[in-house]
Amino acid sequence: MTRTGRRKGSPDTREAILDAARAAFAERGFDGASIRTIASAAGVDPALVHHYFGPKEQLFLATVGAPVNPGELIPAILEGERSEMGERLVRLFVSVWDDPRSGPKLVAIVRSALAHDWSARMLREFLTSQILRRVIAKADVPAAEAPIRAALVASQMIGLGLARFVLKIEPLASADIDTVVATVGPTIQRYLTGPLKLDRPGPPRDLRDLGDIHVSNGSDTSISPRARGHGQAPNR
Repeated sequence: MTRTGRRKGSPDTREAILDAARAAFAERGFDGASIRTIASAAGVDPALVHHYFGPKEQLFLATVGAPVNPGELIPAILEGERSEMGERLVRLFVSVWDDPRSGPKLVAIVRSALAHDWSARMLREFLTSQILRRVIAKADVPAAEAPIRAALVASQMIGLGLARFVLKIEPLASADIDTVVATVGPTIQRYLTGPLKLDRPGPPRDLRDLGDIHVSNGSDTSISPRARGHGQAPNR
């Protein structure tokens, strides 16, 4: 008799969980997807998801194929003078891309994002939920400015990654890290904390395009109700 019910551990279980997680994160974003709904889609118990991948953040990093965990690196950006955050961010960014253990994987992620809509959505979620939200919160800027500042930082960093590591545009491609930090860092710093010439400094029309990053009290971060499915809170 064929047994039905939730799948136990097997060689295929991990891939089933990853497939369900990819679909959930791409459709609902990092905050909207829950371990419970991912487990249900994969036909397993939530405990088995935790067994294979740990907390939701680790599962998300596995679906993206991220070669590094931003949660372990970002404290190096946040510690120190607020006025030097831009330089620290650029130095860490270039160092990770220059590292032969992580750089090729990051190049592959960006190339895939340029070619596939799903990969682009996952890369956007990775940048906003795992990196920019944490950095912008530390920047202590008005909540209404957080989305556009995050988007500007992302545009500069992605552009830097493309020019230096994918397209290899010279002399940027071979410039030493101190030169890159000295030239790009001030621009990132202005995007983080400097004055912006905004005619209407309020939130953009559709915050989902910028990752729905909200900041209050300079540290607390949340996602707008509209981004969570038209006012429905995600299942945790």
